[in-house]
Amino acid sequence: MPLTPPADIPTDAELVAALVAAQHPDLAGPLRLVSDGWDNQLYRLGDAYAVRIPRREVAAHLIEHEQQMLPGIAARVHATVPAPVRVGVPSDLFPWPWSVVEWIDGVDGASVGADERAGIAASLAEFVGELAVPAPEAPHNPVRGVPLASRREVVATRLRSLSGRMEVAALEQAWREALAAPVWDGPPLLLHGDLHPGNLLLTPEGGLAAVIDFGDVTSGDPATDLATAWLTFDGDARERFRAALPVAPDRATWLRARGWAVTVASALATSSDDNPRMASLAHHALAQLTHESN
Repeated sequence: MPLTPPADIPTDAELVAALVAAQHPDLAGPLRLVSDGWDNQLYRLGDAYAVRIPRREVAAHLIEHEQQMLPGIAARVHATVPAPVRVGVPSDLFPWPWSVVEWIDGVDGASVGADERAGIAASLAEFVGELAVPAPEAPHNPVRGVPLASRREVVATRLRSLSGRMEVAALEQAWREALAAPVWDGPPLLLHGDLHPGNLLLTPEGGLAAVIDFGDVTSGDPATDLATAWLTFDGDARERFRAALPVAPDRATWLRARGWAVTVASALATSSDDNPRMASLAHHALAQLTHESN
């Protein structure tokens, strides 16, 4: 049964409290776990802050990427993003970097349906457009922003696995069309890298409160972030998102974006049997991709 990757170093509130007390004692306060993802955990620290700490060695350097890139991103985009206010460094207590960020109130985009996310189509398009500037200095990411052909084998394996659970012909067709589309030949553009609903916070009124979790930040093919059109929205909102983009994507970019949606949705679907939140995102995206191809 495919499961969420196990933690290499389990953390708890006691450990995080010790880290904060040792490196940022002026911020010490009550802690509680509020998010436990594939790569990182988030502990709310008092009322004003949160501690973002890696749970796997493979993700430890992603915290450093956020620390490197988020201050500049925060200065450029209108959307709220969790730029670090303090940096935690490796120590005897914990061998990897970690961050303290401001706490952002919002509704988890993965906890509501696509109809409740529809209201952020224009604001998310604005964010994607503002973010996508040439960024040769951005961290390299071997699985995001890269040519889709480099993901050919792993996606094929996932689709074969999914074929035992569902009809995958439409997904395979979307994937073939994405691979056949002309590759991105422009400069590498800055990317969030993991722009699914679980990394979006909504206001109670259904607006965009924040874009979070920049661990996969990189540069490359802008189609990577455009995959959120299928990951986040249904058909009508997807078209509103596309129409609101500051730079209209050409047909090749949109086909590659759909291929990236297949890539992310298949990853979620084959690794989330023990995580209903992520499994629900996979179910939505796979349904959107299948329906659109029928």
